[in-house]
Amino acid sequence: MRFTKWAIRAVDAAVAFRRLAAMGLPVLLFSATAAAGQDLVPGAFSPAPTGFNLLLFSASFSTGGLSFDPTLPIEDANAKLGAVLVGYGRTFGLAGRFASVVVAVPYVNGHVEGLVLGQPQNRSLSGTSDPIVRLAVNMFGAPAMAPQQFAGRRFPTIAGFSVTVSGPWGQYDSRRYLNLGRHRWTVRPEGGVARTRGAWTFEGNLSASFFSDNDDYVNGVTQSQAPIWAVQGHLTYTIRRGLWVAADANYWRGGRLTTNGVAMGSELDNSRAGVTVALPVGTRQVRVAYSAGARTSLGGDFHSVGVSYTHAWK
Repeated sequence: MRFTKWAIRAVDAAVAFRRLAAMGLPVLLFSATAAAGQDLVPGAFSPAPTGFNLLLFSASFSTGGLSFDPTLPIEDANAKLGAVLVGYGRTFGLAGRFASVVVAVPYVNGHVEGLVLGQPQNRSLSGTSDPIVRLAVNMFGAPAMAPQQFAGRRFPTIAGFSVTVSGPWGQYDSRRYLNLGRHRWTVRPEGGVARTRGAWTFEGNLSASFFSDNDDYVNGVTQSQAPIWAVQGHLTYTIRRGLWVAADANYWRGGRLTTNGVAMGSELDNSRAGVTVALPVGTRQVRVAYSAGARTSLGGDFHSVGVSYTHAWK
């Protein structure tokens, strides 16, 4: 009898592990502006069993009218950027709710060119961007569960909250307008709700990005930026476990820059649209995503394709 109970628990744990691997906890497909709320990530609050380690990989390639700071005085900007993100995460229980934490570092390589204050400028870039830390907690619909409890569970409605922080440790040169790092802190709280009915899941997220001052901007001035408010939505159709496709869209506004107390340029008023496909590979899952600018005022008119993978182990 004791052996039978142990065997059942082992099978339940294996099923839960396969579900965790198949879900592929969301990886931020890094773009140069991901911390400002321009990313498109379906399943940002998907639950999983607690007590798992996560090794995260993502790679993306972007081309078009993209700059690392879309409110810079740059005209006719064009960039070709490749980025790789590597991170580590952990799932755990927090006050009885499912939670996860992820630490990730992006590496970027590419070329940017355009007119800066009317003068042609170009720069090749290679190095690390600002590291990212994300803490997420499910507030409704997904309590903290061990693998044997999680196996076989369905979550028709979930709601979650997260905080993403990026620090001023990316590659930065105060003599340059274009940098991989931003030499400032960014804090991004986000809340989201997902509702599943049959094979369909609708998800909506609302976030805001807040920035500390950059006190070592070009020519030694202090640069401030107003918050950026963003909303994103996803409509996902599940074909079978581990295989699904999602239509993605977002909109963000704000982010007007102030240099030494003087407002510079206009605020952002952009949106993007794309599609994400999850493909099962054995008991694992690979995500492939594509997005393009749908509405652009500053710095968002680019195409991006990315792939991500999550390796989980107990």
